Amino acid sequence: MQSQATTVEQYLAELPDDRRAAISAVRKVILKNLNKGYEEGMQYGAIGYYVPHSLYPAGYHCDPRQPLGFAALASQKNYMSLYMMPVYCDGATETTFRDEWIKTGKKLDMGKCCIRFKKVEDLALDLIGETIRRTPVKKWIAHYETVLKTSRTKAVRTKTAASSKPLAVKNKVATQKTVPKKKATKK
Repeated sequence: MQSQATTVEQYLAELPDDRRAAISAVRKVILKNLNKGYEEGMQYGAIGYYVPHSLYPAGYHCDPRQPLGFAALASQKNYMSLYMMPVYCDGATETTFRDEWIKTGKKLDMGKCCIRFKKVEDLALDLIGETIRRTPVKKWIAHYETVLKTSRTKAVRTKTAASSKPLAVKNKVATQKTVPKKKATKK
């Protein structure tokens, strides 16, 4: 559920005490490890950590009015979420992250980049901090642009391949001979 809060302080004030404590603890780890250049603010109804337009004027490709997202922290209906885009966008980072999490002995409830948790004790906070710290702004921007370029190239290839298939199928159908069905004979 997205909050209508316009500031992080307002967002935190809206939370029940137990969730405020958990979100605040994760936020503290993020802020302690967040590299210079990133900013914290409200984004998509959650606490967002992003590259501001002053450093990356292009913004997020799906909505250039939004700054380039890096991480987010949210209180959902049935759980809390930590979104870590470097884990989502980089297979090697994701593999390392999952492998290191297993070593902590804690259960990982994670989608593509969304780590779901019900209490702060469910999280490997040291690993989260380390993952945040390993991604300076310049590295994140460079990786993001590489992923964009690669996905656009794949999209063009897929679109070109898809547009050529119907013609091939159409030509194949047009050249096939129609064979009338034989009537079944009774014996």
